[in-house]
Amino acid sequence: MDLSAEKLDIIQRICEIQDNDLIDLIKNIVDIPKSSKSDWWDQITPDEKESVNRGIDDLQQGKVYPHDQIRKKYEKWLKD
Repeated sequence: MDLSAEKLDIIQRICEIQDNDLIDLIKNIVDIPKSSKSDWWDQITPDEKESVNRGIDDLQQGKVYPHDQIRKKYEKWLKD
């Protein structure tokens, strides 16, 4: 099915919906592109920004460890 046909199918199915909660959910999904223009950085707290910046500083200074090394150190808490 091509994109136009899929859109028409969705429109038809939406027209048949009688559930207000489901319609609200669909409206929220459709509005996501409008609300996604904000940057997540503007949504986090100053403490979270500081933590991210500390992590970036650690990375730039080479204060990092390979994933397998950390996983081995904490494996007793990481049981799959």
